[in-house]
Amino acid sequence: MTDRAVILIVDDEVSNIEIMSAVLEDDYEVCFATSGEEALKVAQTVLPDLILLDVLMPGIDGYEVCKRLKKDRMLADIPVIFTTGLNDQDAEVRGLSAGAIDYVTKPIQPVILLARVANHVELKRLRDQLAQMAVTDALTGLSNRRHLEQTLATETAKLSRTGEWLSVIMVDIDFFKLFNDTFGHPAGDRCLAMVAAALTRAVHLATDLTARYGGEEFVCVLPGRDHEAAALVAREIQEQVGSLRIPHPESAVGPCVTVSIGVASACCLPDMSPSQWIAHADRQLYLSKRAGRNEIYSTVFHEQEIGVTSHN
Repeated sequence: MTDRAVILIVDDEVSNIEIMSAVLEDDYEVCFATSGEEALKVAQTVLPDLILLDVLMPGIDGYEVCKRLKKDRMLADIPVIFTTGLNDQDAEVRGLSAGAIDYVTKPIQPVILLARVANHVELKRLRDQLAQMAVTDALTGLSNRRHLEQTLATETAKLSRTGEWLSVIMVDIDFFKLFNDTFGHPAGDRCLAMVAAALTRAVHLATDLTARYGGEEFVCVLPGRDHEAAALVAREIQEQVGSLRIPHPESAVGPCVTVSIGVASACCLPDMSPSQWIAHADRQLYLSKRAGRNEIYSTVFHEQEIGVTSHN
């Protein structure tokens, strides 16, 4: 698996694609599209690091493609460089107004193309690093609540196109205040970090997200997982946390740190709010804690309705 940046070349002339690919393929992964419609589909699938976009194409022209890219939450941050034979100021202004960051004129000059692409790929890498720092919980290294909310919004929008499953797991460390009172906050911080690591071992698919929701609560987002699959992950979380064997003499559950878990699963449909998964998972977490803690409760819900609640 490569960590090279991915460049999407969009041009209705195959010869132009071949020229630009030959210039870039030694340093980047290159994919291509020959129309505006195809470009939007490829961009959603590949999520490239940069797009080289022809201005004049049949059907949807480059200006319209760029506008649609910038309106898509998943694609808006991808830098767009227009490639065009229109060497006039009005065309450049129109392109920049549509959201492009630069222009490269045809016929392509290899040295100039390489320099422009390299500069903007590096700038995107730096922006991505800053963005990652802004959405990471400093103590645990997990995503923070802001990133959780962004991810839920993105996943529900994406999965609703095909009606796929989404599951959310809420995890709460049992009697954590008593743990802090007994051992002190530095020990409490170490406990949080160890539990976070256990969650990462249990929730390990590249499409999954694990976040610190606040205090001693965590949330796991599982795109594409139905109720049964999410229940398996929840049990793995309990087992991973139990294997830590962190002493907790004041716990009413047992001698070591345990967690209570709530799970909510549903098929994504248009207009369903991301907050529904959090609300239903939180309700199941409440039932788990009310039942004595160190329990897993789960539900399948349909839009605003609460479905079947089960105790695992």
